[in-house]
Amino acid sequence: MSVETIQFETAPQAPAAEAKDTAAPPAGTPEPAAEAATPQIDTRERLRQAETIVYRNTFWAMGAGAIGVPVADLVAASAVHLKQLRELATLYGVDFKDGLARKLVGAMLMSLGGVGVGALATSLLKLIPGIGTGLGMLSLPMALASSTHAIGQVFIMHFEAGGTLLDFDPLKMQAYFQSEFDKAQQHVSELKRKVASRGEPKAT
Repeated sequence: MSVETIQFETAPQAPAAEAKDTAAPPAGTPEPAAEAATPQIDTRERLRQAETIVYRNTFWAMGAGAIGVPVADLVAASAVHLKQLRELATLYGVDFKDGLARKLVGAMLMSLGGVGVGALATSLLKLIPGIGTGLGMLSLPMALASSTHAIGQVFIMHFEAGGTLLDFDPLKMQAYFQSEFDKAQQHVSELKRKVASRGEPKAT
């Protein structure tokens, strides 16, 4: 009788030990600290990917400007602008609406004033054989690449701040966009020189 009683009393101790093993770790353990550091790494990686998107589409816009058919180059550049914005929106988990995105990009380009008109005029220069085509092929790729790069930088800042397409205000972003466009012109010039230098044959 006594032996059976001892066995009955000690048997329930096994589940208690299992419950102890599966219990959540106490507060203050290293795991929460490791989890807290993850968002910082994600932010840096997201910014890296965003810059890669802008870098890639800047080259696409430069190629669009090199299209020899007037106006078709501007249509191709517009497609690149929307493609870039769609990729950035996907990266940041922002709802993308093609019609709204087109209006926002158009409003930003209009804020450049003479630069936007100049891009159209430069495209039409390609209608003139010889020198007109040459001038269009030289200057338009730079303008389109610079605008693409500036648009990308503006939306990266907006999305990083938690913004969406719905709350984007082109008027408030006008000064920043102009500043980024001016900086992008220098940046694109350097990119163009690098590409040109890579294509040159090495001296023997």
